[in-house]
Amino acid sequence: MTRVYGDPDAFAIEALAGFAAAYAEHVRLVPGGVVRATPGAAGKVSVVVGGGSGHYPAFAGYVGYGLADAAVAGDVFASPSSQTIVDVARAADRGGGVVLGFGNYAGDLLNFGLAAKHLNDDGVRAATIAVTDDVASAGPDDRASRRGVAGDLVVFKVAGAAAEQGLTFDDVVEIAGLANDRTRTFGVAFSGCTLPGKSTPLFSLDPGRMGLGLGIHGEPGISEREVVPADELADLLVELLVAEAPAGSGGRVAAILNGLGGTKYEELFVLWHHLGQRFARYGLDVVAPAVGELVTSLDMAGCSLTLAWLDDELELLWTAAADAPAFMRGPARPTGHGHGGEQPQQSAPAGGASDAALAPSPIDAVNVGQADPRSRRAAEYVLVGAVAVAEALERDEDELGALDAIAGDGDHGQGMRRGAASGRDEAIRLVDAGAGASTVLRGVGRAWGARAGGTSGALWGAMLSAAADALSDDDAPDARVVADAVAAACDALIEHGGASVGDKTIVDAIVPFSERLRSRIDEGAALAEAWSDAARSAQTAADRTANLRPKRGRARPLGERSLGHPDPGATSFATVVATITPLLAG
Repeated sequence: MTRVYGDPDAFAIEALAGFAAAYAEHVRLVPGGVVRATPGAAGKVSVVVGGGSGHYPAFAGYVGYGLADAAVAGDVFASPSSQTIVDVARAADRGGGVVLGFGNYAGDLLNFGLAAKHLNDDGVRAATIAVTDDVASAGPDDRASRRGVAGDLVVFKVAGAAAEQGLTFDDVVEIAGLANDRTRTFGVAFSGCTLPGKSTPLFSLDPGRMGLGLGIHGEPGISEREVVPADELADLLVELLVAEAPAGSGGRVAAILNGLGGTKYEELFVLWHHLGQRFARYGLDVVAPAVGELVTSLDMAGCSLTLAWLDDELELLWTAAADAPAFMRGPARPTGHGHGGEQPQQSAPAGGASDAALAPSPIDAVNVGQADPRSRRAAEYVLVGAVAVAEALERDEDELGALDAIAGDGDHGQGMRRGAASGRDEAIRLVDAGAGASTVLRGVGRAWGARAGGTSGALWGAMLSAAADALSDDDAPDARVVADAVAAACDALIEHGGASVGDKTIVDAIVPFSERLRSRIDEGAALAEAWSDAARSAQTAADRTANLRPKRGRARPLGERSLGHPDPGATSFATVVATITPLLAG
């Protein structure tokens, strides 16, 4: 279990600040991440990587010469918000464009994708690279749906080396994509990991058993079997990966034997000894192997093997010099002299940067204090709702987390609590400043999305922002406007999340809620009555998701396990709208 922490909610922030202080020659702390202390040459392409915390050395440990220019850090196992990604990318931009690299998880896809859009809209060329190396998470005919695990390092190293050597933006994106296409990973777990502040792991295995095809966010494997000796484990790993060798590939491969956080280095070396014999048997020539902890999952005991089939260009980039806190290759680059002769920049004070690391972007003050009194009164109702929702989600945190852990990473309850609490605090601030209903609800959305992180944070941020756009600071909303706002939230959810009814997601609850609310209001029902009926429809729909298999997100590879259990996103949505019901009646 995770034994060293202060406030569990501040674990990721404090870890990032401590890392930056320990490696001040390599990195500089910025809100939400780190950038290279000695930036690359002016005009070079910047490679910005990131995702949730809890995976060190991924992702901050990769920041340095020949690798990444910056890393963005979300909460433990949760994607950073799109605004945080934009801010870190801007701090790393050298004028040649920004390539955003991350593992292929729903929250990261949403937030990094939105960040790339915002950067491009603002004149900073940006593209995304979603790593898809985990062969256990989807079949070979659906590689685009696979998760990114330890293969992240191969793709990021190739992209970083290409950028350091002065390749164009298009060339960096192309070569990173080729590295991803040629990289495969499979892993096994011997025990689950435990989130900071929690006393039980996200999943457990009986003694003598191991999980096959685990995820790095605390997801259990797709199957279990008895633990086998090192030679049999080597057979298992190599056979699975060789069976997926890219068409037309040769025998030269980059190889990573990765420990997941709770497996000793000596154990990895024993396994590497046996892997070497298997490589020779299959005619594989291993180039510059890496053995150690490179992409972890807190304290999970387990390991993974990554093979990346190389061509001449990929080999040159894989073996090129690099100097990052957790990955060095070739001669060390002198500190204090950045590429292009630039001097290192001073690190921001740890306390100040950590305080701001997960804060939402400030709401524009245009309408604050200038709202119509009717809208201000409506804003007070938004505040009352935000307070009640934060209390309800704090109460249900453990229940939602346990539900999420059945086929996911178990952090849904934590993320919802954090997001709702941050939204409540922002609502208090804006109401005290005299903001109207639209501005307050937009502030709740931005704060929720920034603090919750992950998929749910991005989706709730988008939903609440869309709902806010349907309101006004110039008058009070009537029942039809409220129905319009809910419909706008529903549309934003589907647009950003890409799910449909029946996929076992929050969509299964919000669609019937929105449709029932609209129907009852069109029939002439008062808002309180219509909302109450719609909330019951949402709860019924959420309960019925227990009979569905997930078709999207982290739970998809473990669909059988989720049968009989409702979707946590649909459940928490039903809780939110049910919590608001009595407030409307009052």
